[in-house]
This record gives sequence, structure tokens and C-alpha cells, in this order.
Amino acid sequence: MTGAHALRGDGLVLSHGGTEVVHGAALALEAGRVTALVGPNGSGKSTLLRSLARLHRVDAGQVTLGPGATPASAFSARRFAREVTLFSQSRPVPEGLTVREVVAFGRHPYRRGLAGPSARDREAVERAMAATGVGDMADRAAGELSGGEMQRVWLATCLAQDTGVVLLDEPTNHLDLRYQVETLDLIRDLAQDHGAAVGVVLHDLDHAARVADTLVLLDAGRVRAAGDPAEVLTEENLGEVYGIPVEVTRDPRTGRLRMDPVGRHPDRTRSAPRT
Repeated sequence: MTGAHALRGDGLVLSHGGTEVVHGAALALEAGRVTALVGPNGSGKSTLLRSLARLHRVDAGQVTLGPGATPASAFSARRFAREVTLFSQSRPVPEGLTVREVVAFGRHPYRRGLAGPSARDREAVERAMAATGVGDMADRAAGELSGGEMQRVWLATCLAQDTGVVLLDEPTNHLDLRYQVETLDLIRDLAQDHGAAVGVVLHDLDHAARVADTLVLLDAGRVRAAGDPAEVLTEENLGEVYGIPVEVTRDPRTGRLRMDPVGRHPDRTRSAPRT
């Protein structure tokens, strides 16, 4: 990753099918920091992220890129793709291509005409596959992979794009425990080691608390709270937004925040008495 990129959305109003779903939201992604978007289903998280990636029309407000706050609309598609990449939830499974060929899609913004991949392209592809743990399946057919394996391949494709802004929409979905943790570690690496500005949508509040420098809590298309995770993930905020009691504690060993929603059977974690 190169450059001190930043991506901002100010006063964003977004709609689906003529119905306004995001109402004047503001979001700033800073270089070297992870910003996580959380909130209930339908709160506007993915729509807001897609608007930053220029994949959802902005009805009002503006998206700007870089320290000079240049309107995102001023960039050509190729130039924008060299600055911002998006990992989206739903992508078709490519047939007839190997994993390496799929990951190489991430290098398309750098290709010139009919020229083949450069040495830099090949290095970026190999580096991205190694980072996401798919290097050992590089020559396998992508259509033969499981959902979780394909998830990691698409993540590698985004990393191969080598941008200063990385947008991730629920990147831990469909992954087993090991790769959930490795993906969260990779997100931290992107910010801390490569200086990327990372925006990530997560459903798991524990994951969000673990990975984020800044947390944005959305409720019905509005930003309910934004800031340090400890200030946003309060019992009052979560209870009101999710409509269920949530106990918030801090792990005495790691210091991490832990969210425990309280259902109708709060004692089921205990061993049932034998009869």
C-alpha cells in the first residue's frame, strides 16, 4: 500500500427503490486506522460502504478521496480502482479459472492494453495469496472451492489490487474460527503495517471491538454513535439499537470488550442438572 489516502462521506443521503435508507450520514476513513460499521440488519451499513466505493448512487452529500478532499466523481474508473478496493458480500463463482487467475483480476487497473502481467503484478498476486492462506490452492479450479475458501480467494483479489483504501463488507462471513481470526489479524496488518485506511462492515460486535480503532453504530440509516469502541459499545446504545438487553464487560486478561446479549434463556450456558 502506498500514500496517505483517506476517504470521506459527508451528509450522505442514499436510497433503494425510491425509499431513503441512509439519512445524512458522515463517515471518515483515515490512513493507518480501521473504522468498523456495525448495526442491525437493514441499518444501512453495506449501502453506506458501497456509496464510498462509488457503487451506490448518492442522492445528497459528497464522497471525497485523498488529503485534498477531491470529489470521488472526479476520478476515472481506472484511477479510482488504483486508490480504493471493495470486498463485497456476493460475487459469482468464476468457472473455468484457477485461483491464481481469479486473484489476478485485482491487477486489472494496472494493465495496459493487451499487455500481459508484469513482474510487479505477479508479485502482488503471490503476496495476496500468501496473506490470505490460499497459496496452496493457486492451481485449483475456483469452481471446486467451498464457500469459505472462495471467500478468501476474493479477499486475496482485493489485496492484489494494492490500494491505499480498503473497504470490506462482512469479510468473516462463511469462515471457520481460524480464518475469522486470521482475517481480523490481516485487517489490523493492513492498517498498522501498510498504512491503509480500512472501512469494514461487521455483524459480530466482539469482532468489531477487537479490530476497530473507530466504531460507527448505525440505526435505521442514521449514525447513532461514532468514536472509540468503548464509548460506542455501551449497554444503553446497544440495548436501544438492537432492542435486546446487552451486557458489556471487559475481559480481565486481554482487556477486550465483550458483548453478551441476554435472551429468554440466559442460564442455558450452565450445565443442566442430571436427573
